[in-house]
Amino acid sequence: MAYPSENRPLTPAEDTPPPLPPELAGTLAGLEGAGEAPPRREHGKVPRTRTSAVWFGVWAGALALILLIVFVAQNTGNVRLSFLWLDGQISLALAMLIAGVCGAFIAMAVASVRIIQLRRLVRRR
Repeated sequence: MAYPSENRPLTPAEDTPPPLPPELAGTLAGLEGAGEAPPRREHGKVPRTRTSAVWFGVWAGALALILLIVFVAQNTGNVRLSFLWLDGQISLALAMLIAGVCGAFIAMAVASVRIIQLRRLVRRR
């Protein structure tokens, strides 16, 4: 089978080779780029995965627990607390931890109200 491009030389303006015959197109398709090197990845960049996020979370949690143990060990003294009709003595570390947890709950409540507000706004649009 003769192709129109076989009888004439390629000119510099033609930078693409002629199309392959249909009977060879399937056999040579897999060889394209076979001599080329695979694309290089940048060294030092590792993709982030869920497992790496969990691993980071486990280490952060372990570090937080160590700091909590040190905090409790250094603040073992009792303090006198009075709140409304409640009156008594409690460990300083425990009192500060309770105050921190209560503050976190208040912050989460305010954030939850804002999230609900934004979801309603998105549904209306």
